[in-house]
Amino acid sequence: RSIASFTGIGVLISTVNCLHSLSIYLNLHVIISLERMMILSEFTHFNEQGHAKMVDVSDKETSTRIAIANSSIKVNQTIYDQIKNATNKKGDVLGTAQIAGIMAAKNTSQLIPMCHPLQLTGIDISYEWDKDQPYTINISATVKTKGQTGVEMEALTAASVTALTIYDMTKAVDKGMTIGQTY
Repeated sequence: RSIASFTGIGVLISTVNCLHSLSIYLNLHVIISLERMMILSEFTHFNEQGHAKMVDVSDKETSTRIAIANSSIKVNQTIYDQIKNATNKKGDVLGTAQIAGIMAAKNTSQLIPMCHPLQLTGIDISYEWDKDQPYTINISATVKTKGQTGVEMEALTAASVTALTIYDMTKAVDKGMTIGQTY
């Protein structure tokens, strides 16, 4: 009997200690959660529960918005000659890359979760061979809309996909091409 009573008291004490520890944990967890919510509330892409959300732009003024992004790709002399002479086996490298860049800008919100789907009013992809860096194609993507949010992500996506498409169209000749900074 005394062993049973002693064991019963031990279990009771252990249970009280566990409940006390649980209470401290829960209180600490609530404090940390509140602090996290306060920190996250400073960010625009998190809701009160700390989950991702798309920013509400409905109160912003509608205006014309233009963004220009740039990238580049350095190719070798063989690829340079194929592009200049339109002799690449896959076809028109720059024409295909231009279409890919335009399509990428139009589909940016499908790729980047918090981007708003936008009605773009203009997209232009242009190229220029760099005079200082041999065999380097400079890419410029200009995107325009009339709306409540900017088109920077669409321009960056267009420039990136344009460079990637040039790589894809010419990689059979050389996989050592270098895509430059996109900005």
